[in-house]
Amino acid sequence: MSVTGTSDRMTRLLALVPYLQSRPDGVPLAEAARDFGVSEKQVRSDLDLLWMCGLPGYGPGDLIDLAFEGDRVRVTFTAGMVRPLRLTTDEAVALVVALRTLLELPGLAERDAVSRALDKVSVAVGHAGGTVSPVAVSVDAREEALAVVREGLERHRALHLHYYVPTRDERTERTVDPMRILLVDGHWYLEAWCRRVEGVRLFRLDRVDDVAVLDERSAPPPQAHERNLDDGVYQPEPGAPAVRLRLARHARWVADYYPVDSVAPVDDPPGGLAVTVRTADLAWARQLVASLGGAALVDEPAGLAAEVAADARAALARYEAEPAAGTAG
Repeated sequence: MSVTGTSDRMTRLLALVPYLQSRPDGVPLAEAARDFGVSEKQVRSDLDLLWMCGLPGYGPGDLIDLAFEGDRVRVTFTAGMVRPLRLTTDEAVALVVALRTLLELPGLAERDAVSRALDKVSVAVGHAGGTVSPVAVSVDAREEALAVVREGLERHRALHLHYYVPTRDERTERTVDPMRILLVDGHWYLEAWCRRVEGVRLFRLDRVDDVAVLDERSAPPPQAHERNLDDGVYQPEPGAPAVRLRLARHARWVADYYPVDSVAPVDDPPGGLAVTVRTADLAWARQLVASLGGAALVDEPAGLAAEVAADARAALARYEAEPAAGTAG
C-alpha cells in the first residue's frame, strides 16, 4: 500500500471496531465499504487483519471476534479496544524512547504527529521521561534511499537510480519519473515511469545502490497509470510467455505465492501440481526453478528446460571438482 494508504488504513482499522459496535445487529459489507470510502474487497481485508488483533496472550477471548451472517458482519468481542489505554511507567518510558528514535529517522512521514504524541507521553510520564538516555540510530541504505525518493516526490523532481536486477545479476542506471511510494509485504517500493524502458516499473528500495534528485521536473506521460496491487507485486504483462512447471509436494506453495494461469494435481511427482506461470523474464523463471533445488521440473518452454539442466550439470561439475574436506591439496 502507499505511504498515505498505510496511515489511512490504520485510521480505518481503529475506527472499524466502534463503527461495528454501534451497529449490534450487524452491517452489510457493501454499506461499510461505502461509509469508509473503500472497496468491499478492502473492507474484507481489513476485517481479516482485525480478526488477528487483540491483547497479549492471543488465545480464545483475547482476539477481536467477528461474526459473518450472509453479507453482514458484526463484532462480538472487542478484546479491550474500547477501554482507555493505561501505561505502566516502564511502558511509557519505552514509548518515549521509541518516539524519540523515530524522530531521528530521515524522511519520516507525519513528523508533526509523532512530535505531538511524544509531548503528550512525556508529560504523562513526568520525571522518569527526563532520565531517558539518547539512543543512537543507525540508518541503513534503504532508509537513505527512502528519504531521497520522498524528497523527489514532494518536490516533483525526476530521480536517477543505480538499480540492481537480481534475476540478471545486473546493475543498471535509470532516470525515472516518480509516481508514488508503496509498502508491500514489508518492502518499500518506488513506482515510477522508467524512461529507459518507457514503461511503469516498481523498484524495490533495498535494491537501489544510489539515488539522486535531479533538477528537472518529474513528468510521467499520460499513459503512466498506477498499478492495482491487490493481487500482489508480481503481475505478468499481457501476452507474456507461458512457463509450465511440475512441482513436488513441498513446492506447492509456488501456486499460492505467484499468479498462475492454471493449476492441476499430478501423480508425477506424487502429490505434486502442474502450474502455468507467465513471465516475460525467463531469467526469473530460471532462477525460481534453480532455487527450488529439484522440486520443480520444467515442461515448457523447451529452451528453459535445457538451460536449467545445463545449470544443474555445471553446478554438479564444480561440486565434484572441489577437494573433499581434509584432503591434502
